[in-house]
Amino acid sequence: MTVAIVGLGQTSVGEHWDVSLRHLAWQAIERALDDAATTDIDALYVGNMLASKSSHQDHLGALIADYSGLRGVEAVAVDAGEASGAVAMRQAVLAVMSGQIRTALVVGVEKATDQTGSESLSSQSTGLDADYETVHGLTPAAMAGLMMRRYMHENEVGVAEFANFSVNAHANGGKNPLAMFRNRFRAEKFTKAPLVADPVSLFDASPVGDGAAAVVITSQERAMDMVPQPVRVSGSAVATDAFALADRQNPLWLKAVELSSERALRQAGLAIEDVNLFELHDSYTIMSTLALEAMGLADPGRGWKLAAEENILDGRLPMSTFGGLKARGNPLGATGIYQIVEVAHQLRGSAGANQVADVKVGLAQNIGGTGGTAVTHVLQID
Repeated sequence: MTVAIVGLGQTSVGEHWDVSLRHLAWQAIERALDDAATTDIDALYVGNMLASKSSHQDHLGALIADYSGLRGVEAVAVDAGEASGAVAMRQAVLAVMSGQIRTALVVGVEKATDQTGSESLSSQSTGLDADYETVHGLTPAAMAGLMMRRYMHENEVGVAEFANFSVNAHANGGKNPLAMFRNRFRAEKFTKAPLVADPVSLFDASPVGDGAAAVVITSQERAMDMVPQPVRVSGSAVATDAFALADRQNPLWLKAVELSSERALRQAGLAIEDVNLFELHDSYTIMSTLALEAMGLADPGRGWKLAAEENILDGRLPMSTFGGLKARGNPLGATGIYQIVEVAHQLRGSAGANQVADVKVGLAQNIGGTGGTAVTHVLQID
């Protein structure tokens, strides 16, 4: 059975201190249900990373179903760190494909900014290995710094060569009214930014924020009667790798990205060259670089060239088309659904000022931790 997206909804990403977790989820859900023109939902899948710590709330499936007017539906929450949103989408796709669920609602929601300082950093680090990484003081930024430093050493690359990943994200985020940061900056400013975890700087790391995004999915057959332009989910795959970075044979090869993208593209009957745009997990520029290499868009050690040679700026390789994690903001467990919503808008032709021309195939990829989980979805229109 082919699955299609019929409803999209999202909130802005930012510091929503005056809105609770359940309110934020409800706002995105209401918009997605209105977009699909239906309230006939059989199951709810929730993607979240931090609620048990930042909101002191577990049992999100029932909580959000109740508050969103969906009391009685099957509802579960999914945990896969920063990849929680996309894994929730994967579970919903499988449920609809099975025939047991006719119409499913997927929501990614995160309230990260209710914690600040060391408390916030500790929560964000729960996607790493507590026994062998965070116990030594390692954080997501520190891990990215280690990977980036090793990459620069092995490939004789300077920090400046990564700049255009962020320049591109901010150029696109500047046109996205829901983006956390809409400022633009020049490549020469990249190397002058304050350091977060050497060589990772403030302009290199994505800002963590609050937000919620939702999609409604059903079978392609039903979708044709519901909306003018259903977006097909032609590929959906999750893969894992060694959890701790030190346990990987090659710390600069994202095996889970390689496997999940291969599997999703195989399901869709496509090659990587057939994809018109990419929403990648650009939490740090090194993650974008390594993902491009693992997907086969660049040789190992040469992913940085796709930014340095301006491929992503001149439209030859559209990515982070709404600003990505870097400018739109990184709502952690909700990020994967934002990516799905953004690709679907591009395929529908409803991306406004961020629209990429002649898009037929889009790829959304969400990563948990330093690559312990990778989820790839391929979306298409006819």
